[in-house]
Amino acid sequence: MGISMFVGTAATVFLIPSFCLTKAGLPLLTIPFLYTSFILFIITIVSHTAINLPLVLGKNPKTGQFPFWSILFFSPFLLFSQLYFHFKRIKRRGEPLYNEIYDGLYLGGWPRSETDMPTGDLSVIDCTCDLPHRGLIDPEDYICIGAFDTRSPLPWQIELAVRWACAKRDTGRKIYIHCAFGHGRSACVMCAFLVALGITESWKEAEKIICKKRPRIKMNRLHRSTLEEWSKIRPS
Repeated sequence: MGISMFVGTAATVFLIPSFCLTKAGLPLLTIPFLYTSFILFIITIVSHTAINLPLVLGKNPKTGQFPFWSILFFSPFLLFSQLYFHFKRIKRRGEPLYNEIYDGLYLGGWPRSETDMPTGDLSVIDCTCDLPHRGLIDPEDYICIGAFDTRSPLPWQIELAVRWACAKRDTGRKIYIHCAFGHGRSACVMCAFLVALGITESWKEAEKIICKKRPRIKMNRLHRSTLEEWSKIRPS
């Protein structure tokens, strides 16, 4: 289920208590439910593939933090995202948070603490737009190319992140690419990174390598079409 449909369903569910409370003569108690539903409907619209505007959440690409206005306004969705993450992680206890795909190259999910990240000198590419960076590493070793869940970073964002990661790797740093669960957005970027490093000749070969190390990756049609577009714009 895509994020637009999933969040749209949740928004509709939050409308139900509002109607019940209104009929019960408790209109003031409907406010939090109506506001949550309103925000989730906004996310349903801006996360649709026809619009796909993750910048609306205001996550800083250099720090991974949300401005105060975003935390205040979008709090129902930001809280919803973290609850969804924790629920999914409980269901996927058998899968490690991250895996080493190649020497010093790691792919995985959202780190909540330093113990959730690979050890050593690390640089991080964050592919989430709805989960905060915890400030676990120095800002110069962090970059965010945020995208909604089941969506993809744009081709130019992938190229930007890949060049940044190549420069970091040249200094001897390990690279950790993550999204929420390490299955879609981050796998897409890792495919491009493996090609840029010359480890594989195509993103399709890179996907096969990643699957061997992290079998549950789940790139969709949008991820693959974005990689095709990226392949056309990258320097030869």
